[in-house]
Amino acid sequence: MNPFTPKPAESVAALGELKLIASIRRWLGDASPASPFGIGDDCAVLPASSRRQLVTVDPVIYQNHFDDTVSARAAGEKLLKRNLSDIAAMGGRPRAAVIALALDPTVRTRWLADFYRGLAAAARRHGVPIVGGDVAQHTGGLVATLTLIGEASARVLTRHGASAGDWIYVTGTLGGSILGHHHRFTPRLAEGKWLASRREVRSLLDLSDGLAKDVQALAPAGTVPALEGASIPISPAALQCARRSGRPPLHHALEDGEDYELLFTVSARADLGAFEAAWKRKFKTRLTRIGRFSRKPAAGDIDLKAFHGYEHLR
Repeated sequence: MNPFTPKPAESVAALGELKLIASIRRWLGDASPASPFGIGDDCAVLPASSRRQLVTVDPVIYQNHFDDTVSARAAGEKLLKRNLSDIAAMGGRPRAAVIALALDPTVRTRWLADFYRGLAAAARRHGVPIVGGDVAQHTGGLVATLTLIGEASARVLTRHGASAGDWIYVTGTLGGSILGHHHRFTPRLAEGKWLASRREVRSLLDLSDGLAKDVQALAPAGTVPALEGASIPISPAALQCARRSGRPPLHHALEDGEDYELLFTVSARADLGAFEAAWKRKFKTRLTRIGRFSRKPAAGDIDLKAFHGYEHLR
């Protein structure tokens, strides 16, 4: 459904700000606690925590992160899940979220209700209370921005920590997210928390802009990612996209982005067999060793300079 309507009676303008906020409370239901721990005050109150805090923010923007082919419920779920993926990438767990909504007065009330119901369903599923937010007018557009607060588990894994010779791993399969994975994915929260508990794991991030771009963020100074094309786990959707585009499936796996899988490094000195066996005992999620960081490229390595991922403002 298109989020906008030419009929004033069907739009959020017919409600006005105060009635809209009251409706949002109703649409969220028990996914939003009572004030002052939820919507209703100038700030929400969160219980104190002895662990290090994590904060991330990401939007969903109409015609950028979703369009009319994506249901309002799926768009609402995506808003929370893409933030959850960031928390997973630090090995943490989510605690609470706030939402800033900027929308044109012609947005359909029914569309927005479904959006919040999808968001609420995802929040319940992942145990994330929606504790507040803001509503503002944005002529001609529709933007929902969620700020997610989390906390560290065993330790905070960052993008920095790998050394030359360390191995590179990725979860799941890559490419072709435009065919539906970009909003149907499952954030790898359990996997990220487990990785943070493993001392042989050096660094971690979530794949949102494409492997060819994101792997560079893990590379130690003076090294290059030595990736083998045959090792890259290509998704069925990437194969389908390749048939449409005429480009090799590997190109889609390296460049498409919005995979929301975990990319991480393991110490060169680790017992890889023991690590991979422990993973298989814990998870059904596919795990693939795709290369390592080397001082210089070798024959047969993917030439990553020939590929690019998604970059804002370009």
